[in-house]
Amino acid sequence: METNSQNIAPWRLSIAPMMDWTDRHCRYLHRLMSRHVLLYTEMVTAPAVVHGDRDRLLGFDPLEQPVALQLGGSDPAQLAEAARIAEGFGYAEINLNCGCPSDRVQSGSFGAVLMENPGLVADCVAAMIAAVRVPVTVKCRIGVDDQDPHVVLPDFLARVSAAGVDRFSIHARKAWLQGLSPKENRDIPPLDYDLVMQMKGLFPHLHLSINGGIGSLDEAEGFLQRGLDGVMIGRAAYHTPCDILLDADARIFGDPLGRTAEEVVHLMLPYIANHLAQGGRLGQVTRHMLGMFQGRPGARGWRRHLSENAHIDGAGPEVVLAALDHVTQRAA
Repeated sequence: METNSQNIAPWRLSIAPMMDWTDRHCRYLHRLMSRHVLLYTEMVTAPAVVHGDRDRLLGFDPLEQPVALQLGGSDPAQLAEAARIAEGFGYAEINLNCGCPSDRVQSGSFGAVLMENPGLVADCVAAMIAAVRVPVTVKCRIGVDDQDPHVVLPDFLARVSAAGVDRFSIHARKAWLQGLSPKENRDIPPLDYDLVMQMKGLFPHLHLSINGGIGSLDEAEGFLQRGLDGVMIGRAAYHTPCDILLDADARIFGDPLGRTAEEVVHLMLPYIANHLAQGGRLGQVTRHMLGMFQGRPGARGWRRHLSENAHIDGAGPEVVLAALDHVTQRAA
């Protein structure tokens, strides 16, 4: 597997940080499908990094590179220390979360609520930039609650970029901190892609990636052709990873990897065996593989076999191979 130094502008396409989804097993799977896509961790809070089990929170396989860590927090000194620790683990980028709308995040005064305090965000990223050599980036919304995104977003970008950030991933929806659940905040607030496009016109020197509701490589290519610097895909890349990732290197980066979904499954088997040997369970890995054959004959059998058998005591790679038979037999 190629290392980070060989990757071609990985930020042209990235897989969004998704709580409970983009763990190290998910990222390893995704990396087998694409050499170049930038992968993100789940959000990890700065206090957890500083005071918690760092190996558990930050450890990853070098084959996942390029991988970025997303931090949550609002204390500049604490974020700087967390970024410094994370850099020591080898992350290619440190990203500050200014977009998560969950109650837990609000109570900690970070996530999307930071859209209301760009001055604090500027202080946070300045401290992080001073602490590390790797890029510090920001993921944000277009605004929160009753804010006017056409006023708030350009001001946010101007003030935070003045502190040294030159790459932003913008989720093209507001976050409603009052009245909507985190799940509803991913779907109900309307998307405003045009506003993000306008920001590229206002800030041509910034690297802007668009996020939110993008479900295919066709859509991703469309945004790149319109002049955006990058595209971040979330749920579609998780639920139908082969549709997004197997063709990404060829279509977005001009460097085909050329693997099939079946080949990726076989490449996962040594990883699974190693995970089990360290005391892990099969379902911790295979839960990320359920959507691999979505839309293909045998996909239902693949999902059902994994769902029914991966959590049985002693389940191992043979369960994955038996599930794959449901696909290969239908294709024969």
